[in-house]
Amino acid sequence: MVGATLLFAAMAACVKLASARYGTGEIVFYRGMVGFIVIAALTLWRGGSLRTTVPLMHLGRGVAGVAALVLWFFAMAHLPLATAVTLNYMSSVWMAAFLVLAAWAGRAPKVHPALVGAVLLGFAGVTLVLRPSFVASQYLAAGAGLASGMLAALAYLQVGALGRAGEPEYRVVFYFSLASAVVGVLLTLGHGFQSHTPGGLAALIGTGVLATAAQMMMTRAYAIGQPLANASLNYLGIAFSFGFGLALFGERLSAPSLAGIGLIVVAGLWATRLRHATVAT
Repeated sequence: MVGATLLFAAMAACVKLASARYGTGEIVFYRGMVGFIVIAALTLWRGGSLRTTVPLMHLGRGVAGVAALVLWFFAMAHLPLATAVTLNYMSSVWMAAFLVLAAWAGRAPKVHPALVGAVLLGFAGVTLVLRPSFVASQYLAAGAGLASGMLAALAYLQVGALGRAGEPEYRVVFYFSLASAVVGVLLTLGHGFQSHTPGGLAALIGTGVLATAAQMMMTRAYAIGQPLANASLNYLGIAFSFGFGLALFGERLSAPSLAGIGLIVVAGLWATRLRHATVAT
């Protein structure tokens, strides 16, 4: 799990490097195409099958997941790396918020009152992260980062539903990569693909390879490890992203921003534990 978070943070750095030359749609396309090729090759080599009996479930997961990916890549191009990654990692808090809303609507069991506190703490952290670190021109990117976390939460819930339907992890990753490649092409039709430079091509391939490897490692971690331990370790990605932003892009975060990141991490860990306790009861 630690390796997966490190690779995801490195992927985010590659996305930010690639965004200096390529549009968001192109980066999404290459990220998906690399994953599509790698997973297809591994599946054929290991004698697996890509045939699915639940195509509509994969479609729903693909729509939510790719939308989250597009918005996250856009945010990373226009915000400090650690800020964009932190907003995407709000997914645990968003899932807690969904659970709270479902309970209030009478569609789910009552939740622990502390879960409401975890959601509010997470959003308090967001205000600390965002208010001191943007100018007016970054409002759109900030909104995209917040929306990416919310859609990622929906995508994770759909991945869980696919697992309960009997779909193996490699098949879920394969169809998500395929959806990413298709949407990336559609987003790029208006202006076409850019010509490549060695550095730009390396950033694109790095994005795809690192993302695919990270997904495989994370899938393995959840298969053999403790879910709460994995959820806790996942937040190391924020620290890794801060390190990459500092080393590669000379980014600095203010003290309030760092405090806000800390609040989001605490809220996410708290919400994860409370959410598991709520589901168990």
